[in-house]
Amino acid sequence: MTAQRDSATVIDPVKLDRLAEVAVKVGLGLRPGQDLLLTAPAVALPLVRRIAEHAYKAGAGLVTPFLSDEEVTLSRYRFGADPSFDRAAGWLYEAMAKAFSENTARLAIVGDNPMLLSGEDPAKVSRANKANSLAYQPALEKIVNYDTNWNIIAYPSPSWAKQVFPGDSEDVAVGKLAEAIFAASRVDREDAVAAWAGHNAVLRERTDWMNGQRFKALHFKGPGTDLTVGLADGHEWEGGASTSKSGIVCNANIPTEEVFTTPHCRRVYGHVVSSKPLSYQGTLIDNIAVRFEDGRIVDARASRGAEVLNKVLDTDEGARRLGEVALVPHSSPISQSGLLFLNTLFDENAASHIALGQCYSKCFINGTKLTPQQIAAQGGNQSLIHIDWMIGSANTDIDGIKADGSHVPVFRKGEWA
Repeated sequence: MTAQRDSATVIDPVKLDRLAEVAVKVGLGLRPGQDLLLTAPAVALPLVRRIAEHAYKAGAGLVTPFLSDEEVTLSRYRFGADPSFDRAAGWLYEAMAKAFSENTARLAIVGDNPMLLSGEDPAKVSRANKANSLAYQPALEKIVNYDTNWNIIAYPSPSWAKQVFPGDSEDVAVGKLAEAIFAASRVDREDAVAAWAGHNAVLRERTDWMNGQRFKALHFKGPGTDLTVGLADGHEWEGGASTSKSGIVCNANIPTEEVFTTPHCRRVYGHVVSSKPLSYQGTLIDNIAVRFEDGRIVDARASRGAEVLNKVLDTDEGARRLGEVALVPHSSPISQSGLLFLNTLFDENAASHIALGQCYSKCFINGTKLTPQQIAAQGGNQSLIHIDWMIGSANTDIDGIKADGSHVPVFRKGEWA
C-alpha cells in the first residue's frame, strides 16, 4: 500500500476536489435527501472520500460505497474453481436495481489496470464477462433507460498510469495521467461547474441541429471506410446533459464530447475500419475491419486481438449489430492530447464512433414511454454488450442523408461542417 500512498501525493488535491464537486453537482445533479450508490477501485479511496463529503454537503441521504481490488480479481482467475466462472453476484445486482428504482443515484469511478486480465485464460474471462452481463441486466436496464441519475468519472490509479505512460516512473506516470484526466474533465480551471454549463450549451446546439435535420441515415467516408448507418425510426440525438425519469438533469459521462443516437439495427451497410485501438477486458484489439449486410456484421478482422473480437461478436444475436452512433470532432481536447487512455470513457471522446450491442431507449422521441417491443420495432438493438470503438479521424467526412435522398454535409475532415 505504500507505493499507492506515495503515488497519491503527486495528484493535485485542489483539482481532485473539483472533480468530486463536478461529479456530484454536474455529473449527478444530486438532490437533497437522495441516496447515492458508489463503486470504485480501492486505490481511488481519496476521491471516494471527497465525493462522500460533497454529496453530504449537497444533502445526500446515504452514501454507500462498494470497493473492488485488482489483487482480489486476479485471485479468482488463479485459484477459483472452474464452475465459478459461469456465476456472478446476481443478488447484488438485484439489490442495485431495487435501489435505482427507488431513486438512488449511481456513481462509478473507473481506474483499474486496463490490461489486468491480459495474462489470464481468455475463455475464463469471456465466461465471467457473460455471466456478469446476464446478472447485471436488471440494474443495467435502470441505467440505460435513465430511471435514475448516474455518472462515470475516473481516478488515476498507478497500474492504469503505467499502462498509459510505460516509460515513466510510477509517480511521474500517475501525475501525468491525473493532469490528463483533470484537463479532459474540465476541472483544470477554477469555476469548473460554470465551464460545464458552457460546454453543455455547445453540445445542446449540436443535438438541436441534428434533430432538426431529421436525417434518415449517415454516410461515413474515409480511408478504408465506406459505411451507411441507417438511423432508427423516431430516433433522437442526445449529448451532454440528460434528464432522468425522476426529472433530475445529469451528465452521465465526465468527460464527454459526443452527440449520439440510435442506429437502425437492420439498416447498416458497407465496410469500416477502426481509427484507434480498442482496449477490452485486458486485450488490445487493433485495426478492426468489419463489413455489414442488412445491419449485421458478416465479416470481422483485426490485426491484433481478433480471437477476442470474434468471441464478443458471438455473445448473442444483437452483438453483431449497432446500438449507438456518435459524432465527435477531431479537435476534441482528448483527441488533441494525443494520448491513448486505454479506457473507453476517454478514448470514445477522441473520435466519432459506433457501438456494438445494446441501444439507449433515451435516444428515441418519448423513449422513456416506449416498451422494449416498440423500441425493437423502430430499429433499436438489444444485446448483453455495449462496446464503443472509434472510426473517426482528421480524414473522415460524414453526410446526413434525408428521406428524399439528398445529402447534407455534417463533418468535413473530421470537423463539424
